[in-house]
Amino acid sequence: MAIATTLARYIARVFSLNVLAMLAALTLVVALFDFIELLRRAASQPAATFGVVAEIAALRLPWISMQILPFAVLLGGILAFWRLTRSSELIVARAAGVSAWQFLAAPMLCAVLLGAAATTVVSPVSAALRARAEAVDSSYIKVGGGPLSLNGGQLWLRQADRQLDPKGVAILHANGVTVSKGVLNARDISVFRLDARDAMVERVEAAHAVLDQGDWRLDGARLLRPGQPPGAPTTLQLPTNMTVDRVQDSFAPPDTLSFWALPGFIALLEHSGFSAIRHRLHFQSLLALPLLTGTMALLAAGFSMRPARRGGVAQMIGSGVAAGFALFVVSKVAEEFGQSGALPPALAAWAPALAGLMLSVALLLHLEDG
Repeated sequence: MAIATTLARYIARVFSLNVLAMLAALTLVVALFDFIELLRRAASQPAATFGVVAEIAALRLPWISMQILPFAVLLGGILAFWRLTRSSELIVARAAGVSAWQFLAAPMLCAVLLGAAATTVVSPVSAALRARAEAVDSSYIKVGGGPLSLNGGQLWLRQADRQLDPKGVAILHANGVTVSKGVLNARDISVFRLDARDAMVERVEAAHAVLDQGDWRLDGARLLRPGQPPGAPTTLQLPTNMTVDRVQDSFAPPDTLSFWALPGFIALLEHSGFSAIRHRLHFQSLLALPLLTGTMALLAAGFSMRPARRGGVAQMIGSGVAAGFALFVVSKVAEEFGQSGALPPALAAWAPALAGLMLSVALLLHLEDG
């Protein structure tokens, strides 16, 4: 037992060092291509200097490492196990009676812990830096007006409205929505105020609205009530639990939000009438990341522990890389189905990792037990 424990620690150390080295190398390679693409986009923007482009590329590094992590575990694991097999260390260990499951437990645990650390620690940092990168990108490179411009400057919002009914809601629609210096401005705004039974209480039509400090200020607002003539234009205050940042975040990519903030933000989005499918899928993907990294570790072992004297080592390693990329393609297809609503977000996020886990376990059972 002591020999197996010492061997497991040694293999875990070799595995971890190879994975971290592969993660650093792949992150730098992808970041280089990302930097070149940013330079190409910034060529027509005089304000986007070399320093600005370098800042955006640097801020995106943690996000890139999060995307690369499963492949780093796969390729680093293949490299580590292939070196241990080539040096006959694993062959001697198995000849001494140490099961592959015994010395693979520690590397798999390292992979799972690496995925868990990425989800709980790196993800919040990555989200904050990615959000900053998107803001700098929007200011200096993108010609659009920010995430709201992608929606045509329109905004639909559902929020609690307790002024007329303790359980009432207000449905708000606005055109010409712009954000400047932390203040959201909108024109041609309509507010449908409903009671607890979803019956219309009144309708508000306003020429202009401002969202600031937790209130909608409706200028030139007319009250329209059933069976009554329209009221004279006035200024109304409508309390809201939405902020400018939350409205912008609802249109921004989900990976600009911290893992710890996602559950509360998803609940707020759904309560406000926004679609939270993308955010739910991203949250489930983060939860499934430790399982995915553990699966990649087992997959790497299954495709790289073939003894060199039996031949076909290069073919086995190539098959491992191909299986990893096939798993990536399957995960992306499942993600598209999840975003379209054809699959539940949890199934779209967890199914590829579970399928890869079953494949790797079957491969190791065949390798170990024949």
